Amino acid sequence: MSDRLERSFYRRDAVRVAKGLLGQRLVRMRKGQRLAGLIVEVEAYLGVPDRAAHTYNGRRTARNESMWGDGGHAYVYFTYGMHHCVNVVAGCADQPIAALVRAVEPVEGLDVMRRLRGKARRDTDLCSGPGKLGQALAINRALDGQNLVDGRQLFIEQVRRRAYPLRMIGVGSRVGVGYAGVWALKPLRFYLKGNAHVSGGPRENG
Repeated sequence: MSDRLERSFYRRDAVRVAKGLLGQRLVRMRKGQRLAGLIVEVEAYLGVPDRAAHTYNGRRTARNESMWGDGGHAYVYFTYGMHHCVNVVAGCADQPIAALVRAVEPVEGLDVMRRLRGKARRDTDLCSGPGKLGQALAINRALDGQNLVDGRQLFIEQVRRRAYPLRMIGVGSRVGVGYAGVWALKPLRFYLKGNAHVSGGPRENG
C-alpha cells in the first residue's frame, strides 16, 4: 500500500493543504473493495472569518463538530437534501478550517462507481463535482469524523511528495456560495489545469 499523508501534512493552513491535496489519492474502502480517485479540484474554507464556511463566526454544532477537530479527519455533510460532500479538516483542533474535495479522477473501482452513479453518461462525469464523488464513492454521514491518517474506511494516500507547481494549478472563486458576499469572490478554489474530471464551475486565471 502506498504511504498515507501524515498528520503534519494536514496541520497547516487550509490553502496549503488544499493545494497539496491535488494529485493525491482519495480512497474509500467499501465491502472489501477500493474505490479511489486522484484529487483534481478542491476549495479552501478559512473558518471563523470566512462567511462561506460552516464555522463562520465561531458556529459550532453537532453537524460541523468534525471541522473543529484536529487536521487529518474527514468532515462529511449532507446538503440540498440529496448530496454528501467530503471535506479534509486542516489546521489543529479548535481551528475550524478545511478543504472541500470538489472532484477526483477515478482510478480504481470504476465498475462500482458506474453502478452507484447510474446517471453518469461518461467516466468524466462520475466524480466531477462534490455531490457526484460523494455518490460514486458511497460517502455518507457515517464517515464523518473518519481519521484520514490511519482509518480503514476513508483515507488519503500520498502520490506526490511535493505540491504541483503554480503554473499547473488553476485558481478561481468557490462555487455555490453567493450568500457569502465578498467572500464568494475569494480565489480559494484550486484545480489541475486541463484535467477532464474537473467540475463545471467558473474558471479564472487558467
